[in-house]
Amino acid sequence: MDLDAVRTFVAAADAGRFQDAAAELSVTQQAVSKRIATLEKILGVRLFTRTARGAKLTIDGQAFLPHARDLLRAEERALASVRPGRRALRVDVIGRRLAPAALLRDFHRAQPEVELDVVTLFDADAAIDAVRSGTIDASFRAVTMSGRQHPEDIRVARVFDEPIQLLTGPAHELAAAREVTPAELVGHRIWMPGLVPGTEWAAYYDALAAAFGLTIESTGPDFGTEPLLDTIADSRSLATFVGEQTNLVWPADHGLRRIAVHDPTPVYPHSLVWHRDNPHPALAALRDHLRSGPFGPSDTTTWTPTWAGWSGPAPPGA
Repeated sequence: MDLDAVRTFVAAADAGRFQDAAAELSVTQQAVSKRIATLEKILGVRLFTRTARGAKLTIDGQAFLPHARDLLRAEERALASVRPGRRALRVDVIGRRLAPAALLRDFHRAQPEVELDVVTLFDADAAIDAVRSGTIDASFRAVTMSGRQHPEDIRVARVFDEPIQLLTGPAHELAAAREVTPAELVGHRIWMPGLVPGTEWAAYYDALAAAFGLTIESTGPDFGTEPLLDTIADSRSLATFVGEQTNLVWPADHGLRRIAVHDPTPVYPHSLVWHRDNPHPALAALRDHLRSGPFGPSDTTTWTPTWAGWSGPAPPGA
């Protein structure tokens, strides 16, 4: 249905005269007559009768009028849903328990008027494809390619370095430690069944293991977070790595320990990925918020893979 014709019909019904409707719509009276004639042909009914005082709705016109108003309101909602600044900012956070979700929650608390649509895509390739196609506005990712390898329309800025912690059960040899060094983890079994070859998180932990001679196992099915925590809680030999900001909840009788890793501190390099031509004003607000927030540990020596170099805007303090 021609919404211009519907709009013209509503304007004429409200004004009571085709001439007044034409003035309101900034078109000629002849254009108003043609649009309404077209609409009447589509509907198969007469909508107006001409009188000496103007145009009067027929019974069919009166029946159609509230539905015509609904059509115009639906049009406005549809336009608003994609209008920059009106539709929600759509952001991929990898997982809702992970640090990027916490960063986005901080942004929402700081600017609650910004509407957000939070999604979780699988890996960096899927996220970058979604950014390029416009399916999402931005993604938090560890980007394993250098700036020279990014597609020309993609922008990347490293926004948060998240310290990695060791998670053990109460009977583990290191359970009583307040902190450990990577060197002290050599020979210990670190179990991470969620490492999927080809993903950015697998690339990170492969690099970590190679850099410090660690044993990181990904064997066995990945049944999710809760079964992993159950296994770690009951094991004397298995531990796992988690991000400092990863939101984990376990039963009190598990007695799990989160142990800081220092000298150096391995940090997971979270970056924000977006399209260079994205005009959404909330995207600029998110980037400003991330630039003004805490970047990561400032009083320790940190380690990241060699591929986690800076790309996009300069790092904080640079």
